[in-house]
Amino acid sequence: MTIQQMAAPMRAWTARAGDSLLWLMAALPMALAASLIAVLFSVSQARAEDAACGGRNLMADYKLSDPAKFAALEKEAAAVPNGKGTFWKIEKAGVEPSYLLGTMHVTDPRVLAMPKGADAAYEKAATVIVESDEIVDDRKAAAALMMRPDLTMFADGKTIKDFLDDDQEQKLAADLKARGIPLALVARMKPWMIASFVALPACEMSRKAAGASFLDKKLAEDALKKGKSLKGLETLVEQLKAMDALPTAFHLDALIETLALGDTIKDVMSTTTDLYLSGDIGMIMPMMKVVSEEKSASTEAGYADFEQRIIIDRNKVMASRAKPILDGGNVFMAVGALHLPGEEGVIELLRKDGFTVTATN
Repeated sequence: MTIQQMAAPMRAWTARAGDSLLWLMAALPMALAASLIAVLFSVSQARAEDAACGGRNLMADYKLSDPAKFAALEKEAAAVPNGKGTFWKIEKAGVEPSYLLGTMHVTDPRVLAMPKGADAAYEKAATVIVESDEIVDDRKAAAALMMRPDLTMFADGKTIKDFLDDDQEQKLAADLKARGIPLALVARMKPWMIASFVALPACEMSRKAAGASFLDKKLAEDALKKGKSLKGLETLVEQLKAMDALPTAFHLDALIETLALGDTIKDVMSTTTDLYLSGDIGMIMPMMKVVSEEKSASTEAGYADFEQRIIIDRNKVMASRAKPILDGGNVFMAVGALHLPGEEGVIELLRKDGFTVTATN
């Protein structure tokens, strides 16, 4: 395998690493990394190149077809603390203000265009914080992954087939084949790795494969070019450990359910993007839960464990590691938007640390 062959899937992998898990439910487990297997990637890429994003806005559908459901979603979203807005000002006496941007880890050009005021705040900032500063260096990211193959691959000669009954194996093989991925090629990969590879719409995978940067990565790359100090809040291995800590059975169910969603994945991505662009981040979780209930049989207990390990625990790490940097002022911080809202979100945690945090949009 040549360096060039390895580069494309590595770009896709780092584009997923540090993901804020846009689909926070068992049926849509947006994992932290995509495959490093070049053969697998080339098969999937061949199917992706000519695909348009498409997808419809599910909220618009609910508003027309089920007003009661739409009203319930609006009510639930309104109750989420800090659920409105993606750009926030962070202040503390005696230092220059800093800013916090909730991001979406996709290459959609509409997402790359930051909200009003964010560009100016970014240009002025002396320090830029992202979830992981390793995303700017594909080789470093690859080295980190290769040092811990136990986090992404089954050991002791096991494969995913060892965890499936005959019916499940046949179903998984058929669903993967429909996406141009032979089960034999990915059998040794842990199920969340396979899920991460099929959970994004083809258009997004194609853009990332071509080298397009998602917003967080672009901000990190530009920070280095402009001579700013770049800080990461987590390592890629820490992010991988968080995902790998969840039970294999949970990931297997999530993989099968993700595959079963079919074109609904495009609808969820389209809806999530629209909600993000309108600043309605408090609506994203309720919307996803509704889709999950409609499409899968995921348990509330499994979802709660997923949310605790992948969102809440990481929120606490991000806030605690960001505090000493923010104490110096003049910082531009960018983390996944779904880490911001909620009683245990990054915004509330920063307020508990003595910062004044206010929405600017």
